[in-house]
Amino acid sequence: MEWQGISEFVAVAESESFTKASQQIKLSTAQVSRQVSQLEQRLGIKLLYRTTRKVTLTQEGKVFYQHCRAVLDGLQNAQDIVQNLQNKPRGELKISATVTYGEQVILPLVNRFIKQYPEVGVEAYLTNKQVDLVDEGYDLAIRIGDLKDSSLMARKLSKRSNYVCASPDYLRQFGTPHTLSELASHNCLLGTLDYWRFNVEGKEKTVKVSGNVRYNSGYALTQAALQSIGIVQLPDYYTQEYLESGELVPVLEPYRIPEEGIWAVYPQNRFVSPKVRALIDFLVENIH
Repeated sequence: MEWQGISEFVAVAESESFTKASQQIKLSTAQVSRQVSQLEQRLGIKLLYRTTRKVTLTQEGKVFYQHCRAVLDGLQNAQDIVQNLQNKPRGELKISATVTYGEQVILPLVNRFIKQYPEVGVEAYLTNKQVDLVDEGYDLAIRIGDLKDSSLMARKLSKRSNYVCASPDYLRQFGTPHTLSELASHNCLLGTLDYWRFNVEGKEKTVKVSGNVRYNSGYALTQAALQSIGIVQLPDYYTQEYLESGELVPVLEPYRIPEEGIWAVYPQNRFVSPKVRALIDFLVENIH
């Protein structure tokens, strides 16, 4: 199929005017009209109703326009991608991450990224609340667990495990729980939720727990567990070093929930800017 007249037709369809279309694509009105007429002749179909006041699409024109618009968008997208492949990352990046994971993992890597790409500036907002990337103007967010917003693009960075654990001293004093029902007789160190999550025969089950500590800080809960105050459920980035050293001991391992994904999510634009793409690639390469 010949491409002549496609851009002119789309411009007329969207502006509903040959004059406005000619101004947009910088051709004379006569040229636009001639190209569209020749397109109709080649197709053997009337695409537009023309009056002195307005230009509207025929039914066939509406269908043809939708497909032409998709083709032109695809061509523009391809051009944007190719032109940006060699572009050096530069400009401002606004990112979000959860507080502890952001402090311990993401921002130290962002610092290394900035040293590698000094023309990039980063504004980071750490919060355990989920931000609206589009409305609040974020380029990128780090999210953990199941992704529910299908309007965003996502790339997996890593994964995390959640452990229920306690100090050896606590377990010597109060015993080691082997079933979920035994948690009722233990001092469970609480975060922001009143329940813990477990895997029972392949399905997630929540168990309500209680204790004399409630902190909205994973770090503080880890310290409480190390001081033998109670049992805690926390992600591995709080507890891993203590589990490896033996200062904390995992319990209820048969009920541990499966590993959860850690994702970089970003708005569903037609193409990913070099600065966003470069940061995501850097995180993928360096998060272990």
